[in-house]
Amino acid sequence: MRLCLECKKPLLGRIDKKFCSDLCRNSHNNRLNSDAYNVVRNMNNQLRKNRRILEELCPGDKSKITRSTLVHKGFDFDLITSLHHCPKGSIYRFVYDYSYVKLENDFYLIVKDKRMDK
Repeated sequence: MRLCLECKKPLLGRIDKKFCSDLCRNSHNNRLNSDAYNVVRNMNNQLRKNRRILEELCPGDKSKITRSTLVHKGFDFDLITSLHHCPKGSIYRFVYDYSYVKLENDFYLIVKDKRMDK
């Protein structure tokens, strides 16, 4: 006899059926993936926070800001969405539609990517 993978009740119907209901299927998959979802959820939350910080500090197209200001607001320099290597050697780190590049004396240039506005 086949049993539901979640609640262990007998299964009726199709031979390839694994769960007795949508509730059991959802509960089973949520339980299996909860650790991975927490990691992804926490990373996405921090990425959104990083973007909000960059947006706040760069109301126009470009803005210059100190590292200490970013750190004070809770910016996480380890989380980015992509990198862009410039021919002159600069590396722009992107957080969605905002990028930043390290300048001299602990300053950063924040740039809004206008291509994303379309």
